[in-house]
Amino acid sequence: MIREDKDDSANLLWFLMGAAIGAACALLYAPKSGRETRDLISQRTQEASDTITGTSRDLYERGKDVYGRGKQVIDDAAALIDRGRKLARG
Repeated sequence: MIREDKDDSANLLWFLMGAAIGAACALLYAPKSGRETRDLISQRTQEASDTITGTSRDLYERGKDVYGRGKQVIDDAAALIDRGRKLARG
């Protein structure tokens, strides 16, 4: 199992390196001027950043909600167990 995790990590690393090399080649052969390409990269980077920020906020809020519901379930279960113990003792 540990070996598979290492293989997955290595595969991800190779994929990311390939993506970076591909992006660099695409920039070198881009039909736009350097200024236009930099502006496009800046715009796309900002859009990606905004998307990631929005997604992370959504995940954070969902996580808080799930945590709150889970905590409530555990608190309710603990209360039921305590009531059961009291009833069993008489």
